[in-house]
Amino acid sequence: MAKQVNTTRPVPAASIARPMLRNLQLALASLPLLLACACTTAPPLAGTGQASLPVLRGWFEGEEVFYITTDVSHADVAQAKGANFAPRLADALPVGPSVPGRRSSVDKVYAVTNFKQESIFASAPFPMGSANRDIAYSPLWQMVKVTWAAGKTPQTLKSEEAVLAAVDSGAVTLEPTSVVLNCPIVHRGPKGALPGVSLIQPVR
Repeated sequence: MAKQVNTTRPVPAASIARPMLRNLQLALASLPLLLACACTTAPPLAGTGQASLPVLRGWFEGEEVFYITTDVSHADVAQAKGANFAPRLADALPVGPSVPGRRSSVDKVYAVTNFKQESIFASAPFPMGSANRDIAYSPLWQMVKVTWAAGKTPQTLKSEEAVLAAVDSGAVTLEPTSVVLNCPIVHRGPKGALPGVSLIQPVR
């Protein structure tokens, strides 16, 4: 019986490896493009993205301002205002005694303790939005308690200047606190509002 001879020539391993390597290189090269397409073709969020938030009224330089309270560094104050408890906000306060002219990311908001009235803000954006020119404005506020002295007749204070004048006359005392609030001013009545912000009903 004649012996069969295999006449098929073996294929070198390098000939198989080169096409596989080339395919792998092409796949890796196209990966960034695939990822970019995946990011840019994601479906948009449904709806208009609007939210309903309670708006509070305050005072700045004798005029009404409207703001929202979202985060507070003190747990009890956060609960009272229906805001997030965010203790890290307290880290925004400057360390050490007050130094005139020292830059800080917080401004002052005055809260009257023994007379019912709205908070008084030390700054406010104008014009509202990205064109704001008031570089003193910050949505982070250090709460300063304002207390009317015994025997003095309380009245509504509508500006920081009025607060400080009342201090000079002995009518009120001030108590800076370590409470920091995130309260962006979103509406300034006739002076405008952030884009898309409107007052749905009168704010008291």
